[in-house]
Amino acid sequence: MSRVARATINLDALRHNLGVARRSAPDAHIMAVLKANAYGHGLLRVAHTLASDVEGFAVSCTEEALPLREAGLQHRIILLEGFFEAAELPLFSARRLDAVVHQPWQIEALASADLSRPIDCWLKVDTGMGRLGFSPADAGAAAERLATLPAVGEIRWMTHLASADEPDRADTGSQLVRFGELAHASASAANSAATLYWAQAHAQWVRPGIMLYGASPFSHAGLHAPLHPVMQLEARLISVKTLPAGHGVGYGSRFVCPVAMPVGVVSIGYGDGYPRHAPDGTPVRIRGRRVPMIGKVSMDMIAVDLRTVPQACVGDPAILWGVDPPASEIAEACGTISYELFCRLTPRVQRVYRHGGVDGQE
Repeated sequence: MSRVARATINLDALRHNLGVARRSAPDAHIMAVLKANAYGHGLLRVAHTLASDVEGFAVSCTEEALPLREAGLQHRIILLEGFFEAAELPLFSARRLDAVVHQPWQIEALASADLSRPIDCWLKVDTGMGRLGFSPADAGAAAERLATLPAVGEIRWMTHLASADEPDRADTGSQLVRFGELAHASASAANSAATLYWAQAHAQWVRPGIMLYGASPFSHAGLHAPLHPVMQLEARLISVKTLPAGHGVGYGSRFVCPVAMPVGVVSIGYGDGYPRHAPDGTPVRIRGRRVPMIGKVSMDMIAVDLRTVPQACVGDPAILWGVDPPASEIAEACGTISYELFCRLTPRVQRVYRHGGVDGQE
């Protein structure tokens, strides 16, 4: 039996989640966010699966954009951090990449550029996030300056919502008011949470990200969306043995067996991207039942308490996250978010793609 650490990507679930976004914002164009290897799900497989039903893709840099063009995808591709130096502008022009413009130096770089084809730009306004973007007071002048430049094609507007995942806070409404006072052309404000909850944020373009991959964007446990998990992370039991009472498990013996008990070892660890700081009790599903992880996570292995599944044996599948347990639960136990769990999976985790009940490897 070869070592198994595998992420099965359900492309039917991915398309279902895109349908949820489309129904939530029926009048908006969809810019599917594919940053960080499509949140760890596989850039090109995700892009091709969504291609017929979205109007654009959002990535962070040219290293993520160019594979989409090389794969033949002709969609609008928006680079959310824009260009990092003026030397990139001919590439943006040649490959028809949209640039988010968020700093004055970028405008001056465009003013000095001699390009064969103008670049479509998204003017980023900082309405309250405190990261990228012009202040509302400066955004109008920046837009006017961009409109005079031969190197600039169409101009659209963009902002990012800081608290859309917390509907009880007033921040989102305030941000949308500031943005609405400025953005009179095609605009985008809605991330996943706003796509699902804030209809007034939809504008002309929505930017679903984490919701496409089946994880809820909301921090409130009571807010649910009809999303299907796309990734199931699976490994195998590679050892089952009984340890005596008082025996330690793993580095530093963080867990000590309270009684003689069966302990299993699962073929996954932080070298695969499983969170190193997962605490005792983090659930793993074996033979249809949850069992608690015990002891510190190693580079290649974790240990589990098999007292509730005494029939477990070497070779049994171990589900780390998917439908049950969901990635959001594992993330909460580890003090992080599902975004990070997905993005941290390393290349040695095999990706297997499922469509219509049929599996195919990466």
